[in-house]
Amino acid sequence: MDTQQVSAPSRASSAGVVHINIRLTDGYTVISNRLSQHRGLSLLAIGLGTYIQSLPDGWRIGVKALAARFPESEVRIAAALRELEQHGFLRRTRERVGGGRLATRTESYNHPEAAVRGRGRGRGRGRGRPAAPVVPAAATAVPVAAAGPVGGPAPEPVREPEPEPARVPEPESARVPESVRVAVLECEPVRAPLPEPEPEPEPEPVPVPVPVPAPALVPAPAPGPRLVPTPTAPRKPRVPLPAPQRPTEGLYAAAAGLLAGLHRTAPLFLLSEEDVRGLVPGVAAWLERGARPDAVQAAITDDPPVPLRHPAKLLRHRLATLIPPPPPAAVPVVPLQNCDDCDRAFRSSVPGRCRGCRDARACADAPCPTGS
Repeated sequence: MDTQQVSAPSRASSAGVVHINIRLTDGYTVISNRLSQHRGLSLLAIGLGTYIQSLPDGWRIGVKALAARFPESEVRIAAALRELEQHGFLRRTRERVGGGRLATRTESYNHPEAAVRGRGRGRGRGRGRPAAPVVPAAATAVPVAAAGPVGGPAPEPVREPEPEPARVPEPESARVPESVRVAVLECEPVRAPLPEPEPEPEPEPVPVPVPVPAPALVPAPAPGPRLVPTPTAPRKPRVPLPAPQRPTEGLYAAAAGLLAGLHRTAPLFLLSEEDVRGLVPGVAAWLERGARPDAVQAAITDDPPVPLRHPAKLLRHRLATLIPPPPPAAVPVVPLQNCDDCDRAFRSSVPGRCRGCRDARACADAPCPTGS
């Protein structure tokens, strides 16, 4: 039980990339890590350089051709080409071709440092003296007598002249002595003709996308009946702003002063002049019903919502819905009167006699049923 199982497979690393490689036999390109892991190139430039190195010779890699192939814009592709050219992976030169036209020659390098060293060695050979001319084999064949003095170093082996096509014999006046001809050949180097520039390869025709006919439009199914929810209960009408029953100038002045000073104790309720003018009747109605100013202020500004977007609308709603009831009607008080006969006090709206005196006078004027 305590023996370790050595045949169990090792657990793969939980972090980092794991390569699952399959040996390729066709359809691949060898790309140097100098390009794929370059620290100074952007990811777009690395991808574009990889694509260019995978193309065959003669393939067009202009900005417009690449923009038609990839979703990136021409500006981003041109910037990536400039990055590759700056780091030596790409070289673009302008050459003159036949017909007075200019063509762009593009060269792609998978090892820019080696290519730069190769160009440097080519320039170093020609520094200080002209490059050795290419002389045909017929021109280097000279007589042995002209090779050097007797007793000197052994002359170099003379190449056998290649058979030349038959020439038309020149006239005697135009012939040059053989010694003069040899001297001229030894002194003046024969310059090889410059190679003609290679014509730019014909651009391959860009395949024109064949328009695909649009599929026939299938008529949409008829929409079924919409299940509209039952209408909600009608909203209650807006409660009107109360107004005082007997408005006075003093009452309106007290209400305006209360509204204008709300921001001192409740900074959120900073009202404009128009808002104060519209809310004055509601505050005046509260004051008319006997509410004290501090009670009115506390009732309409206490516990505001957060955030408070419309303070005037909140005050209007609270003034209309929280107004206290009117005070109860006062019971009329009947004044006291002094009786004219007995001088006793009694309550009556008009002066006269009290009830007892009125009853006694009524008995005196009429026959009393008791006989008294």
